[in-house]
Amino acid sequence: MIDELSIRNLGVIAEASLPLGAGFTALTGETGAGKTMVVSALGLLLGSRADAGAVRQGSQQAWVEGRWSVDDAGEVAERVRDAGGDLDGAPGASDAELVLSRSVSPEGRSRAVVGGRSAPVGVLAELGERLVVVHGQSDQVRLRSATAQREALDRFAGPELDEALKNYQHAFHRWRDNREQLDELRAEQERRSSEADELRAAMAEIEAVAPQPGEDEQLAGRAERLTNREELRLAAASAREAVSAEESESADVVGLLESARRQLERVAEYDSALSDITGMLTEAGYLVADVAAQLSSYLAGLDADGARELEILQERRAQLASLTRAYGPSLADVIERLETGSARLFELDGDTERIEELESEVEADASVVAELATSVTELRRAAGVRLGDDVSAELDALAMPDARVHVEIGERDDYTPSGRDTVAILLQPHAGAEPRPLSRGASGGELSRVMLAIEVVIAGSDPVPTFIFDEIDAGVGGASAIEIGRRLARLAESAQVIVVTHLAQVAAFATNHLTVVKGSDGAVTASSVRQLTGQERIAEMTRLLSGLPDSESGLEHARELLELAANSREGARPGR
Repeated sequence: MIDELSIRNLGVIAEASLPLGAGFTALTGETGAGKTMVVSALGLLLGSRADAGAVRQGSQQAWVEGRWSVDDAGEVAERVRDAGGDLDGAPGASDAELVLSRSVSPEGRSRAVVGGRSAPVGVLAELGERLVVVHGQSDQVRLRSATAQREALDRFAGPELDEALKNYQHAFHRWRDNREQLDELRAEQERRSSEADELRAAMAEIEAVAPQPGEDEQLAGRAERLTNREELRLAAASAREAVSAEESESADVVGLLESARRQLERVAEYDSALSDITGMLTEAGYLVADVAAQLSSYLAGLDADGARELEILQERRAQLASLTRAYGPSLADVIERLETGSARLFELDGDTERIEELESEVEADASVVAELATSVTELRRAAGVRLGDDVSAELDALAMPDARVHVEIGERDDYTPSGRDTVAILLQPHAGAEPRPLSRGASGGELSRVMLAIEVVIAGSDPVPTFIFDEIDAGVGGASAIEIGRRLARLAESAQVIVVTHLAQVAAFATNHLTVVKGSDGAVTASSVRQLTGQERIAEMTRLLSGLPDSESGLEHARELLELAANSREGARPGR
């Protein structure tokens, strides 16, 4: 619901602030005072195209701001937050305030702000679809598309169709998903069969070699040792001879350490400090002897490795390298392929069986979808008849007694998530005329009345919180105008209704009456928009009736209209 609308430098409006709120708001005023500019301002907030010509002459920009009360957990609040905007409201409260604004420059550039954050104009349009329905003389945006007409009919049809549609959609989505999977399997069957053959061959090749984790690195180190075996043997033998000569009479480290130890022991009794050094030489001799033993052991093992072992090792490395090139890039990838291949092979080999299962399921689901779609169609046809009759009855009271509304249900060639039906709401302006689409079957004023009749009939099932009607009363008066007011008041019982009107019979039913007065300089200023009550409202009603705000007969007629409207609202309340 929109609580307040502020306008600056738009058309004839220099500055205006309109308190709106719940219920039925009537907006009246003299011709040219800027009433329709209010609708244009709302259009800007709802994402309509910016018109540079609407910027007041001499102004830097036109600016519009609207304050809405919205559900803090609803779709609108979610979309605002997605766009980066914020909502104002007390923590934990169910309702929050949403502020939308838009400015337009004389060059036609515009800027939109959603919840305090700049946003594309498209975001305003998305929010507008959820916030407001506009019916104007030049632009009937409601129920323009076949989809919108079908959705309106489905809401009107009620819970029985809703349940049938849910059952249909459940079956349809299952049927569609299985059919897509079946088509994919059929198209991919040859490729998947080839993949299975290649996978079996790869697994057989890998299993024949049986690689082990880290084996390639271990073999690389072993090969390096065997390839340089002779160089390693010479170095180790030389080192052993230097440490402990076994094949020559030359001095070695072991002998030299033993000689040094004996020399010190011979004189150690003369100086106790030499005892510690003698002990260290003894320990060094043990350590060097241990080194000599390890070098001998190393040489023994090295001499046992032969050229044949190197040949076998290189063959194994070649086998692992071949697997890595084919299924790598690493040996770990090769081993993983072997481990996961069985599961993939099971999946690929099961295609034939799965295709047969899906064919059976798709065939069975197709019958279910067709049966449920027929049920949906039958319920839509019945609802379409009721909707057409109810709207036609409303039109009879809205000065269109010969007009009838028909809901035409057609059949598509294919099934969709909403069924197999096409829905078209048609208007037959008089008996014998061919029913035509709404936008081509009536004039602007008549179309507004048709849309009012439709809105009144489907109001209880409609999720849109605000309806705006611009000049809905064009071409009518008297009793027909009273019926228009009565139906707007009925619509306002379940939604916010804002109406631009020039008829007192319509304005009388409003719970909030605003008037726009053009100043002597032709401008509409902040003080020129007034909320009317009491005698001021009666005077405005009198002006609408007779053109004279103080006409005695007009005043009496105005009071009668207000009393009639009040009694009508009282009688419409539950329990009355």
